[in-house]
Amino acid sequence: MNDAAPQTRIQRENTARILDAALDVFSTQGYGGATLDQIARGAGLSKPNLLYYFNSKAAIHTTLLAGLMQTWLDPLRAMRRDGDPVEEIVAYVLRKLDMSRIYPRESRLFANEILQGAPRIMGQITGDLRDLVDEKSALIATWQAAGQLAAMDPRHLIFSIWATTQHYADFDVQVRGILHPEGDRHFDAAAVFLADFYRGALRPRV
Repeated sequence: MNDAAPQTRIQRENTARILDAALDVFSTQGYGGATLDQIARGAGLSKPNLLYYFNSKAAIHTTLLAGLMQTWLDPLRAMRRDGDPVEEIVAYVLRKLDMSRIYPRESRLFANEILQGAPRIMGQITGDLRDLVDEKSALIATWQAAGQLAAMDPRHLIFSIWATTQHYADFDVQVRGILHPEGDRHFDAAAVFLADFYRGALRPRV
């Protein structure tokens, strides 16, 4: 489709349907297991109609990942320099956990891409994502130097937050198999646990 021409309402709706169906397929089948036929069927369109909007599976996948990376960066960007250091980091933890609750498919899409070696987003990982992690790590180090946070490696702290929060999306089947929760109520318990856990870990040692 000609990207320069503005889309009609129907074209916008069909593009959204394709991307939503593709998110389902990619997040469950991975890139290699996904097919255009599966995506077209999920979108309720014919394969030729789908190819009018996107000329390949790779084009759909790239579009999804590009939007996802910006969504993934926003919670870390929101960490404020002028806030209470412990509460700023705990707020980041809770924002990341909310993303696992609200965007589980997107989290699994990202995880699948990483497990494959990030061939389609490595430039963003070594670019915007690394720059942002460096920036916030420097902020955390400043708080630590001022005695406002316990001493620990800022980057590994951020990695631990990703691990403890995205687990609830990427390993959703395992979590639900063990907890048998009613709906998403286990996220409320996880939020209480993680907030207490990180507050305890982050407070300066007396």
